[in-house]
Amino acid sequence: MLHNPTGKERFGLALLLGMLGIMGPLNIDMYLPSFPGIASDLNASASLVQLSLTTCLIGLAVGQIVIGPYSDGQGRRKPLLIFIFLFALFSILCAVAPNIITLVIARFLQGFTASAGVVLSRAVVRDVFSGRELTKFFALLMVINATAPMIAPIAGGAILLLPFATWNTIFYFLGILGLIIVTVIGFRLPETLPPEKRLPSTVKQSVRTMGSLLKDRSFIGYALTIGFVHGGSFAYVSGTPFVYQGIYNVSPQAFSILFGINGLAIISGSFMIGRLSAYFHERSLLRTAVITAVTATSFLLLMTIIEGPLATLVIPIFIYMTAMGMVLTSTFTLAMDKQGHRAGSASAVLGMLPLLFGSMVSPLVGIDESTAVPMGAILFTTSSIGAIIFFTLTKKNQVQATS
Repeated sequence: MLHNPTGKERFGLALLLGMLGIMGPLNIDMYLPSFPGIASDLNASASLVQLSLTTCLIGLAVGQIVIGPYSDGQGRRKPLLIFIFLFALFSILCAVAPNIITLVIARFLQGFTASAGVVLSRAVVRDVFSGRELTKFFALLMVINATAPMIAPIAGGAILLLPFATWNTIFYFLGILGLIIVTVIGFRLPETLPPEKRLPSTVKQSVRTMGSLLKDRSFIGYALTIGFVHGGSFAYVSGTPFVYQGIYNVSPQAFSILFGINGLAIISGSFMIGRLSAYFHERSLLRTAVITAVTATSFLLLMTIIEGPLATLVIPIFIYMTAMGMVLTSTFTLAMDKQGHRAGSASAVLGMLPLLFGSMVSPLVGIDESTAVPMGAILFTTSSIGAIIFFTLTKKNQVQATS
């Protein structure tokens, strides 16, 4: 059992958990440059291709709610080995999908199993770290994780440049990556939740644990804040392949770069939280982040309405993603602070809500492929709702938090 490790042990754990945490972003982002190719090859509309992203998000959400509580009773290592191996198999199923319906279903299964890496990497962090070290380590982990949205679409675009490659190749790559991750876990990750700290692994206990979390005003306030702010970003994930390539006529490779640089934004936001948390309380930093997100998305919405040049979309989205990096890190620390005995379940709720909301908004972007307004409107609306929730549901804790 590790506890607040330092030095090489700390860095090695960060790389290992980062490898787990990027499974979700890789699963979401890597195939984005191939959206037009999938639509053409499988004779599917833009909305149906986006539905494959929606079902993946639903799978990631549902999987966390199932696997998180399950790990509170069974430990972290065994579920990781089982579900990530299944992820590799379902990635191959995506690769061989003969039609869009099969792909949509396979993407749900792929998302469900990939959720183990996302939810359990966070649970392991809470098992191992506490206090200020929790904030600092999670900020480091978020920096590592944020490289995935930056690298994934670029890697996907690079794969598509290979003479033999099609969109199927991307899913074969994910399958091989899953097998590599399983091997690394088997050799390098010890169990972090000892038997004496585990909760009874029953459906009744899982429901009771979830119920207690939903009654925790502070926890659910932070969870809904990240749910809406992060969940809305999937309108950007789903919409930009068609907005950038269809409306602004950028190439798949240029799109990959434009999309990938927002990984730098998330890294910057997470890095700032890790550094500034030594001087300011996380809640004060979170307040700044949600205000910044609303400001950036209001400008973005205006630019989509007046059909501004590409730069007037790219810049506010970068600022919004920087704010989201701050929100991701600070809400995790604030929400998980007192959840040591139910870290798996709490991590599941924090990870599930953005994906659940994201699965709802992703198809809406494709309603009108001739304009970026739906994307801008969704980003502004979800950011605004997240800010309202933050200033209402978490208000009672402000004095205690900042004193």
